[in-house]
Amino acid sequence: MKTRVLSAIFLIAIFIPFLVVGGKAFSVFMSILSVFSLYELIHIREAKKEIPLFLKLFAYLFVILISMNHLSTGSYFLHFRILSLILLLFLAPMVFYYHHNQYNLNDAFFCIGSILFIGISFNLLTLIRNFSIVYLIYLLLITTITDTFALFTGMLVGQHKLIPEVSPKKTVEGLIGGTFMGVFVATCFYITVINPSISLVLLIFVTLFLSLIGQLGDLVFSSIKRYYQKKDFSRLIPGHGGILDRLDSLIFVVLAFILVFGII
Repeated sequence: MKTRVLSAIFLIAIFIPFLVVGGKAFSVFMSILSVFSLYELIHIREAKKEIPLFLKLFAYLFVILISMNHLSTGSYFLHFRILSLILLLFLAPMVFYYHHNQYNLNDAFFCIGSILFIGISFNLLTLIRNFSIVYLIYLLLITTITDTFALFTGMLVGQHKLIPEVSPKKTVEGLIGGTFMGVFVATCFYITVINPSISLVLLIFVTLFLSLIGQLGDLVFSSIKRYYQKKDFSRLIPGHGGILDRLDSLIFVVLAFILVFGII
């Protein structure tokens, strides 16, 4: 537990300056995190099958391009040329590896999906921060408070397993406790700092939706680790695992927030 707490303090100390400064500094920071995140996905995949080196290098290059795409476009929309190039570069090599089955359709779509998933997610994180820091803080509060109180509630009163096949430690009580506190704290912040005149009922429903989506994201990433029989995505952060072990909920919340942004 001591290692986990010290690591958390260290991570916060690194993250806050970039969060406050924003702009290109935050964008570069997110781009670096996107590379580490993609590495973790590829690394966990290679527990079963290795991906050709030159394709991994292309994957890292494209995830940087996508995560920083907003610098030239000012939006989260991707140019079709980038998408077309990704599809061509990762599908065409199947022909040359056909006889040895070193690289097939599953590998190609894993690479394509991972690049788009990670690149778009970190692109959106930067766009939200550079639009307004308070919106990103709102999302961080949802995920952090929900995760923290889900853990403590589960430890204290958890009796009923949520989905033990995916995540053995998560409980129904933890889900309820984490959701309640995440919604309460984030809603209070939104009303106090962002928009005091917003409909409280609407805000509560949106925040509830985002809290549940964040917990779904946690379970999705847990299912990935289960499939590859791994406890963590990496050992980059002592006591916590990897980047994706820490940002799993936030990634899903950011993706969901874009869907509801226009109504709050």
